[in-house]
Amino acid sequence: MAKIQPVINWLLDLFQRHSGLMAVLAFVSGIASYVLVDRKESIAQFIAAFMLFSWVLLVADNWLRASLERRFGWNLSPIVIRFLTQLVHQESLFFALPFFLAVTSWDHGQAVFTSLLLVCALVSIIDPLYYKYLATRYALFVAFHTLALFVVMLVVLPLLLQLTTQQSLIAAIIAAMLFSLPSMIRVLPPGRWWRLPMLMGMLCLMAVTLWQLRSWVPPAGIRLTDIAISHQVDEAQRKAGANIKQLTVADLENGLYAWTAVRAPRGLREKVHHVWLLNGREVDRIVLDIRGGREAGYRAWSHKLVFPPYPAGNWQVQVVTESGRLIGLTRFKVTKKPIKPVKTTID
Repeated sequence: MAKIQPVINWLLDLFQRHSGLMAVLAFVSGIASYVLVDRKESIAQFIAAFMLFSWVLLVADNWLRASLERRFGWNLSPIVIRFLTQLVHQESLFFALPFFLAVTSWDHGQAVFTSLLLVCALVSIIDPLYYKYLATRYALFVAFHTLALFVVMLVVLPLLLQLTTQQSLIAAIIAAMLFSLPSMIRVLPPGRWWRLPMLMGMLCLMAVTLWQLRSWVPPAGIRLTDIAISHQVDEAQRKAGANIKQLTVADLENGLYAWTAVRAPRGLREKVHHVWLLNGREVDRIVLDIRGGREAGYRAWSHKLVFPPYPAGNWQVQVVTESGRLIGLTRFKVTKKPIKPVKTTID
């Protein structure tokens, strides 16, 4: 082990002198996993397993430090531990970013979540912000720590276990609560009778908040590759007809098709909903089963034949997961009468 310690010290010194190196490597690994996941390459699962393993080590830092000192005589200083924590935050946030950037709907509340993720990723590589502003405010640091764990779990669980987006979300919330428990305990003063009830209340508040805001969390790993509103669908070729952006009430007589192509990891089976909305109000919801693995996306459609008595207005068809997280959407308008072109005269 005496020969290994100089190598470890050299690596730590290298990352300290080039603090952005880990962020670059994590971002590249995230892109590589995103590209490879659809082919179920073992390297993508290996990267995901490594991300999860790094968090286990981070949570077990006190036990790990004691074990290294007892068995090998290594005494890791708190400065090294803080630096390793920063590395885990960097690799988690930059690893998850490609997955969330690829699926975010920027005209939806998802833009707030992904923008927050971008800000946190930048904070993790800017040492003055990370150490002087974030690390010195422990409650804020715990929130930052929890968010980094939450997003990486949303990405790695479908890769490793092929969980659905709803299962991954529930598991990520539970993991964020459990893995953040040691950090939360340090926030509360010891020896107080209300310490345990306060801790349970904090955990419940975290779980409820994450669940209530779930529609703002993009479903990492599953995305909409194409969507169309059409009068017809070629079922043999599984292709939609011409995409419609505007039509009249009379054109609804034969109904409308909402045709979508949803890309998901190979082996993943997921239920998605086509949610039809008129002027922001839901009027219909149709459930579809999709199977992952096709590079261009799994093609499925819903056929809506029944419309409200007064269907004129602004329509949306949203594609959402079972847990209500938006995958993508399209808009079209229904008018009472055809809009006549405006004739202009030039004097």
